[in-house]
Amino acid sequence: MSKRRPSNPIPAVDRQEESSDAHLESDAPSPLTAERAVDQNPNTGIDRAGVISHALKWTASWSLRFIIVVAATWLVLKVLGMFWSVLLPVAIALLVTTVLWPPVRWMRAHKVPPALAALGGLLLAAVVVGGIITAAAPTVTSQWGDLVNQSVAGVNQLRDQLQNGPLHIQPAQIDQATTSITDRLKSSGDQIATQVLSGITLAGQVLIDGVVALILTFFFLKDGPRFLPWVRVSVGRGAGAHLTEALTRVWNTLSGFIRTQAIVSAVDSFCIGIGLVVLQIPLAVPLVVLTFFGGFIPIIGAFAAGTVAVLVALVAGGVSKAVIVLLIIIAVQQIEGHVLQPLLQSRSMSLHPAIVLLSVAFGGNEFGIPGAFFAVPVAASVAVLWRYLSEQIDLRTGDARAGDLTSVTAEGEYAAEAGERHGHVLARLHHKD
Repeated sequence: MSKRRPSNPIPAVDRQEESSDAHLESDAPSPLTAERAVDQNPNTGIDRAGVISHALKWTASWSLRFIIVVAATWLVLKVLGMFWSVLLPVAIALLVTTVLWPPVRWMRAHKVPPALAALGGLLLAAVVVGGIITAAAPTVTSQWGDLVNQSVAGVNQLRDQLQNGPLHIQPAQIDQATTSITDRLKSSGDQIATQVLSGITLAGQVLIDGVVALILTFFFLKDGPRFLPWVRVSVGRGAGAHLTEALTRVWNTLSGFIRTQAIVSAVDSFCIGIGLVVLQIPLAVPLVVLTFFGGFIPIIGAFAAGTVAVLVALVAGGVSKAVIVLLIIIAVQQIEGHVLQPLLQSRSMSLHPAIVLLSVAFGGNEFGIPGAFFAVPVAASVAVLWRYLSEQIDLRTGDARAGDLTSVTAEGEYAAEAGERHGHVLARLHHKD
């Protein structure tokens, strides 16, 4: 008996379409699943190409600015190198003026005419330096004869040690070496003459620079207070206020540098002087004075003073005392170069010790010994100007107020208040946008 079929059976085609629709409905994501898929897609918001394009545009813009700044810095250094012979006496005169200005200012405050006050400051410096030299002269005079005799005895002792010591060098070999050295000097006569002429030229240039620096120092002491008022009249009230405040801060920084250098040189000469006195080395007082003044000349000053001290110890006390003096000088110089000088200069000029060391290395490499000497004051001046510029930016951004800043001049207070008012204007414009 066959089974009955349904009265209205579903056609085969309809069943296939129904199964197909059901399959599609089963594959379609739910609304929650679609939302998660959108969240997982990293490129559904702002177009990545636009973000990358903006970043590249920003990088290119600042890279171009950096290249321009580097090129401008290189150009400034080249121009300074071209006019270095003119700028060097000016720089020396400025530093000397920072030392002599306190007594000159005192005399001007007591109704002394500016020219006489400036001349009095220069005479005071001459008296101090001359007094030190005069005080050291008797010691040199009294001990110089003994030092010469000890030098001759030292040379003879060295010759005897070469002959009778472990080397057993014969007199004929010494004479042969002396003859060889003499012949070498004769054959190099032209080169030696050229070096001597170069040294004479350098000495003449140093003498000329010294005279020019002395004259400039007189004029700086006499007419220096007129400079800032002239600047304010020439460039206007606003720019003049900024220049007055910034240059006054630079001047105070340079004064601090000279005081710090004097302290460092005094400590060096005192420590080395104690060692020379304990070892009973002759000419201790002149060597201490030489060490003090040599401390104001980086690298070569300390080297020259130390070399003279070691040679005097070698002649007067033999090799053992010379080695001890050398060790003392090396220890003092290491403490000065790596601890004392960077620490004091970083405090007096608000510079990191690493900046002090790097500036000295760069200045010495580019401009020689004068560059090494002026590298630290220049770096400190640049740091002062940078801090002042940063303060002005903070006033305009609202991160600082005029009352929070410490100005050293009345024009600086005016510039700070103007910067704060400008910052309020910029803030209102920003809120409108």
